[in-house]
Amino acid sequence: MIARTGDERAVLEAFLDLHRQVVLTKLRGLADADAARRLVPSDTTVAGVVKHLTMVEANWFPRLLAPEPGEEHLTSPQSGQESWTIRADDTVDRLAAGYEAACARSRAVAARFPLDHVVSQPQLDEVNLRWIYVHMIEETARHAGHADILRELTDGQTGAV
Repeated sequence: MIARTGDERAVLEAFLDLHRQVVLTKLRGLADADAARRLVPSDTTVAGVVKHLTMVEANWFPRLLAPEPGEEHLTSPQSGQESWTIRADDTVDRLAAGYEAACARSRAVAARFPLDHVVSQPQLDEVNLRWIYVHMIEETARHAGHADILRELTDGQTGAV
């Protein structure tokens, strides 16, 4: 594990980045059709996991901490469901690049604020950046587990990285 003796922020960032990398590892190397293949009754696919997490990154870091004009925190069930919908142009390469860009933007935005920085959140009233990091670690790790199982069902690949 990296950042075993780092300060709180270094540890939070390292764990989130670890799980982000696991998600990308589960996506890369799959054909577009395999990444989008439904193997469970829900809409959960490897491609869908990455697309959903791309939206989640934007929603919890930039849209809450430093939204640009026209950006707002998404809260509707419909926006959540749409984030799982795979379209013909959602290729493995495009999804990976989009997720990497969203993560880079999240890192840049988060770096501008202390962990105790508090923002309004429509469903929870207020949250601080520390809470956002912990939530994102949980969200990303949970979906990395989904991607791990789906990848194993697709081509037998196992392992976290």
